[in-house]
Amino acid sequence: MYKLFYALKSASMGVRVLLEEIGIPYELIQTTVDKGTPRPSEQLAVNPNGWVPVLLWEDGAMYECAAITMFLCDRHPQVGLAPSVDDPSRAEFLQTLVYFSNSVQNAFQLTYYPDRFVDTPSDEPSAQRRGNRRLRETWAIIEDQIADKEWVLGNRFSAADIYLFMLTTWLRSAKGHPAISEFPNAKRIADKVLQRSSVQHVYQPWIENPEY
Repeated sequence: MYKLFYALKSASMGVRVLLEEIGIPYELIQTTVDKGTPRPSEQLAVNPNGWVPVLLWEDGAMYECAAITMFLCDRHPQVGLAPSVDDPSRAEFLQTLVYFSNSVQNAFQLTYYPDRFVDTPSDEPSAQRRGNRRLRETWAIIEDQIADKEWVLGNRFSAADIYLFMLTTWLRSAKGHPAISEFPNAKRIADKVLQRSSVQHVYQPWIENPEY
C-alpha cells in the first residue's frame, strides 16, 4: 500500500489521480499547504521543505511531483501511463514532465509565493507580474507542442495529460493568470482528461468550485 501526504490545491492531487488510474490501495495522510501551519513529522522526515506530494511505500519514500509521476509509471507499466524506455516517445514524455515541473510550476510559484523570490514585501508585486508573463510564455510553448495532436504524446493518453490537467486547475483570474481558453489545444486535452472517472473523483471540490 502507498501512503500519500495530501492537501487540496496542491500537486498531490495529480499524484492521487495516478494512484486511482493504477487501481492499487493507498492511504491519504492529510497535511496542508498553509505555510503557517505545522506539518506532520513523518512528512518532514522525507521532505524537509514541508511541501507535498510525499509518497511512501513498503521500503521507500520520495517527493517532487514529476519524479513521483515517473516512478509510479515505471513501477506499474501494465497501466500504460508512460512510454517504455525504448519507445521513441519516451524522450518527449520525460522532457514534458520536467518542463511542467521546472518551468510552468516555477511560474506559478512566482504568482502564489512571491516572497520566495524577493528580498522585501514591496517587491512582491513585481515578482507576481513577472510570474504572470512567464505563465503565458510557458503555456504558449506547451500549446505549440500539442498542436493538433489528440494527446500530449500524440494518439496515446499518458500521465503527461494528467499533469497538464492538474496545472490548468491552478489558473486563477483573480491573480492575473491567463485563462486556459487562451490555449485551445491545452484546453481541449484538459477537457478530455476531466471526463475520466479518476479525475472526477479526486477533483470534485474543484469541479464544484474552480476558484476554491
